[in-house]
This record gives sequence, structure tokens and C-alpha cells, in this order.
Amino acid sequence: MHLFIDTVPEEEATGAVASQYARDREVWGFLPNFSKAFSLHPEAYAGWLHLITAIRGNMDVRRCELATLAAAKELGTTYCSVAHGRILRDRYLDASTVTKLMHDHHAAGLDDVDVAVMDFATKVARDPAHITEADVDELRRHGLDDRDVLDVVLAVAARAFFATVVESLCAQADPELTHDLEYELLDALVVGRPPAASPP
Repeated sequence: MHLFIDTVPEEEATGAVASQYARDREVWGFLPNFSKAFSLHPEAYAGWLHLITAIRGNMDVRRCELATLAAAKELGTTYCSVAHGRILRDRYLDASTVTKLMHDHHAAGLDDVDVAVMDFATKVARDPAHITEADVDELRRHGLDDRDVLDVVLAVAARAFFATVVESLCAQADPELTHDLEYELLDALVVGRPPAASPP
């Protein structure tokens, strides 16, 4: 399936778009569909990169990934759940644990702090207007300070922006992200649009 808008072909990219494509190809090893989705507005993409880098730079990376995965699941964005489920599998957890996280993070063997963070991230993604002080106090009870709470909120809010862009334009998870995922894990990570098929 193609994106819903025409994007800049890699061979025709110049200036900021060419730089964007070159950077993403270097980072990912391929040109991701999400980079193409932003190709008509490279300034917005640069702003996104600056924002997410600032958020992740202050935050424990594993915690950021757990909060992001919880948000991606709640937001129904397969692209984000695949990308960040993969990071968790490759760097922090095993495939079975990530699969369990997607089904029920309360039953995945995480510690109480991780569960509380994922609970909070899910609520923020679902309905931020109904977050209460008691929700924040629950994170404090698990040792998070106010900056930690803000970081979780920022991680979820940034994910909501990114998910809105890629899902609205039908940027599907790249085959390079899914080709070697375990079947049970990939099945659990598909929470919205299916991943893109490998080219014939």
C-alpha cells in the first residue's frame, strides 16, 4: 500500500530533504516510510527530531521505550509498536516478554515501577483530560520525581504526534523492521494498520 500523499522520491531529493533521507538511511540502514511521509515538510521533521532527542536525552532509555510502547498500543499505531517493541526485544527484554507486554503488561514479569509507568503512559495516551493527581501520586509512590513524571508525559505526547502523522498518511511499518520478528511477537505488535509487505 502506498502513502496517501505523493512524497519526494529519493532520487529526486535535494537540499533539506536529501539530507533528511541520507541521515535516515544511515541511521536505519534503509529509507523508512515515515521519513518519506515527512518529505514535503522537512522543517517539521527536523523539529520532531529535536524534540524527541531532547526528551530521550533526559530520560532513562528503557523507561522511555516502555512508555512509548504503551502509548503506541493505546494509539493503535503498528509502526510505532513494531519499531519500539523491536528495540525492547533487541536491547532490554526477550521476545516472549515483549509479547506478554503487548497482551497484558501486568502479567509480563515487570517490576512494580515499570508497570506503574506503563499504566500511566496508557492513561495519558487514552484520555489525558482524565489524568488525576492520584495518578501522578502513584508514580511518586514508586520513586519517580516530578521531572520523571513530566518525561513520561512528554514521551507519550511526542508519540501521539508522530503516530498521528504516520497513521493518517498510511505510512506502514517497513519490512526491514518486521522480517525477523518472531511470529507471536509480530502478531502481538500489530495494533492497527498491517505492516508493509516486502516487495516481490
